[in-house]
Amino acid sequence: MAFFMRYCKKLSYLWSLGLLLLLLGMFSLAIAAESSIRIKSAELQLLEDFYSLSADAEMSFDKEIEEAVNKGVPLSFLIEFQIVRPRKYWFDDEIVTTSQEVTLSYHALSRQYLVNRDAHQQSFESLNEAAQALVQIDEWKVVEKTDLEKGETYRAAMLIRLDQTKLPKAIQVDTIGSEKWNLTSQKFEWTLKELNK
Repeated sequence: MAFFMRYCKKLSYLWSLGLLLLLLGMFSLAIAAESSIRIKSAELQLLEDFYSLSADAEMSFDKEIEEAVNKGVPLSFLIEFQIVRPRKYWFDDEIVTTSQEVTLSYHALSRQYLVNRDAHQQSFESLNEAAQALVQIDEWKVVEKTDLEKGETYRAAMLIRLDQTKLPKAIQVDTIGSEKWNLTSQKFEWTLKELNK
């Protein structure tokens, strides 16, 4: 009888462990299948008379958005950037707020994914390559050197999001109350110190 009880306990333990691993596997698949944008790093660099923004981010699409792109639905993304001077007893002083539009589309005849940024177009063989190029920002001129005072502390922030207003009307209706098409990165913030030295 004692042997049987030990066997049942072991079987129960293995059953629980197997169920836990199955649930973790399903959870990780669900996470991997979601669309996402994540900003990993961003910095300002002084180039002559202006500061330029460079940032590294990653993007992935779920099956629904992949299918929409492959059927010819263009996706417009907004890269938004802002610098403010924090104030103690009043609203922050806005120094600069700017945005850049980047469009991702699929050209069926050439079987190429196209990324359009500032009238400059790049083509890619895979959607994943195009998505990564879309969120890479290199030397984007965002603020004049003279707009930032020496010795002041500023706070910079950036965000990347899908512009749902540029989607076809039929998809815009589907986006109401749906998280599938609410594709937005986290707000990435950092402090700017010792500028113009």
